[in-house]
Amino acid sequence: MFENENIIRNSTVDCILSRRSVRAYKDEPLTAAQLETVLYAGLWAPSGRNSQPLTVRALTGKDRLDALNADFWRTVGPDAKPYSRCDVNPVYQTAPALILMFSESGAFTDAGIAAENMALAAKSLGLGSVIIASVGALFDGEYASKWKKTLEVPEEMRFLLAVAVGVPDEDPPVKPRDAGKYRIIGE
Repeated sequence: MFENENIIRNSTVDCILSRRSVRAYKDEPLTAAQLETVLYAGLWAPSGRNSQPLTVRALTGKDRLDALNADFWRTVGPDAKPYSRCDVNPVYQTAPALILMFSESGAFTDAGIAAENMALAAKSLGLGSVIIASVGALFDGEYASKWKKTLEVPEEMRFLLAVAVGVPDEDPPVKPRDAGKYRIIGE
């Protein structure tokens, strides 16, 4: 599975190296403990100067997720690229939970770190996840206020990232990595 024999292997490294983006999920809800654990991992992500700028909401329930998906497609239109998988997968990728991150500032780095913490926590629990930015189009359109109100997010908050989480119904293959882009410069 891993090409580099020089890496030190442990459970954390193995979790990082084996995590894949999952886009197909079983029709099983997450337990409260699973969802709380994933959210808690995001809460403990580092942020610049410990500013903790993120407002995070987990949306669950097929009816709510389908309503969000319908408004998303009304916003972007059926021919919008790269959102062309609506006939196969909704924007939440059939996951039973969609975690959405917002902030008053452009805390994209902080959101990325929190998203990865959540994705790795999900993997460690035997769950799948995929980090999604495209749902942000919904929060730039006519349905933004509706969904911010539903999610109890202040109007001035900007959408940053989402993480879909659930029990995986696929085992995506390893995609090649370009190790030549990473080098150690020094002695």
